[in-house]
Amino acid sequence: MVQTLKKAPFDTEIEGVARLMKAMSHPVRVYILKKLSQMDSCCYSGDLVEELPIGRSTLSQHLKELKYAGLIQGEVEPPFIKYCINPDNWEKAQKLIKGFFQG
Repeated sequence: MVQTLKKAPFDTEIEGVARLMKAMSHPVRVYILKKLSQMDSCCYSGDLVEELPIGRSTLSQHLKELKYAGLIQGEVEPPFIKYCINPDNWEKAQKLIKGFFQG
């Protein structure tokens, strides 16, 4: 008789850490997070594209990934979009990651 092993489902903490790590798995996204976390106000995406060696469409994809993870938030001021750190989620992310690696 063959014994099958049950796979353990991932808990919400592990899924949350994985989502954050995916969002922070590219140097451009890490740069964006660092830049936004050090600012007192929001930053226009056009300002970011001038600092980075990437095009607007590539920047847009990176911002989308960070926004999906809840780490940043966007504010539309036609025709521009300003991005900021999402302070509540940023704090939660820091605690989640710190607790995950300490536990």
